[in-house]
Amino acid sequence: MPTTTFALVDCNNFYASCERVFAPHLAGRPVVVLSNNDGCIIARSAEAKALGVPMGQPAFQCRDLFARHGIAVFSSNYALYGDMSARVMVTLSRFAPAMEIYSIDEAFLDLTGLPGGAAGQARRIRETVARWTGIPVSVGIGPTKTLAKLANRAAKKHPACDGVLDFSTHPDPDALLESVPIEDVWGIGRRYGAMLAGHGILSARAFRDLPREFVQKRMTVQGVHTQLELRGFSCLDLEKAPPAPKTLMSSRSFGRAVTVRDELAEALAEYVSRVAAKLRRRGLVASGMQVFVQTYADASGRPPYANTACAAPPSPTDHTATLISLAGRALADIFRPGWRYKKAGVILLGLESRAGRQLSLLDAPAPEAARNARLMAALDAVNAKWGKDTLAPAACGIGKLWAMRQEKRSPRYTTVWDELPVARAG
Repeated sequence: MPTTTFALVDCNNFYASCERVFAPHLAGRPVVVLSNNDGCIIARSAEAKALGVPMGQPAFQCRDLFARHGIAVFSSNYALYGDMSARVMVTLSRFAPAMEIYSIDEAFLDLTGLPGGAAGQARRIRETVARWTGIPVSVGIGPTKTLAKLANRAAKKHPACDGVLDFSTHPDPDALLESVPIEDVWGIGRRYGAMLAGHGILSARAFRDLPREFVQKRMTVQGVHTQLELRGFSCLDLEKAPPAPKTLMSSRSFGRAVTVRDELAEALAEYVSRVAAKLRRRGLVASGMQVFVQTYADASGRPPYANTACAAPPSPTDHTATLISLAGRALADIFRPGWRYKKAGVILLGLESRAGRQLSLLDAPAPEAARNARLMAALDAVNAKWGKDTLAPAACGIGKLWAMRQEKRSPRYTTVWDELPVARAG
């Protein structure tokens, strides 16, 4: 049976690399990116990691560290990161007949039987992505997806690999597996990692060499697949089409405490507007919605208040105004005056294909359905051509005093006309 050759292409320090593409003066300088509301550190450049900047640490606790080492600090800029990811994925798609986009900064490629060998193709991929997008990537190659992932980890870790490592041609694969802690093996996870460590299984090599009966007895079928993949038997094929989501969510922490119901409703309308646009892009409709709110702890010592409420439209829909109306009704059930709200969100439930949605046999389609569909198509077309929020429901408000803090956000260089980079000559 012919052996498949998988490659995992992973962008190096992706968020920090995106910030550097349009700010080349940051080359060699430590960079960190903060979470929503500039709360915690969620991404670090290699230089920041070398300085010991801790992942997940609240930013205010690191101010002295940032100043002492001249660390460049950015608010998260997901519009930029999403667009740069799309450019990387389009570039990768030219190099292989089949590809699986695994995350915003990772993709598996099928490099089986390509001329020039997998390692040569991987080096061309690395050079082309860097030249066309400015994003550095590392490539791991193996006969299974798990071994490709493991090879990618080593390619990033060891400078001698120059960003590419082929597990199949490694001179000492046992030593490579021995160097990978069990909890870092793809598919093991923290819970199984702790269980295996308790039995003295501390590395990928030790797990590979376990009796299969032990894995079958103590782990799920996924654990058996992981062990077989470490032995070189491919159990996980490329997922060429991502499965349709069962839910879609939009939520944010507020930039300041919200105490007024109208402001909370405004924020929820904004979140509904964003998630409804995603729904339409995927050709889906929602049969229900869940709204949730969370508060800060009360000054008197009461524990924080959190609650959820659900609502359903008469029939599955992707109409923004209908969904905003549902969110307002759900909020009325759970809003409690006198609290300082810190976060709210909406989750769309019961998603199904717009083309195949279930309609009632007794109820005729609403007369305004066709008009609503045309209105949503026009809304999406205008925002796609002229930029996000060129048109928005009035319920989303204008001042948006509740919006999250992004005091250090870089320009959205590739998606907003007014923020395009400017080149000056002479």
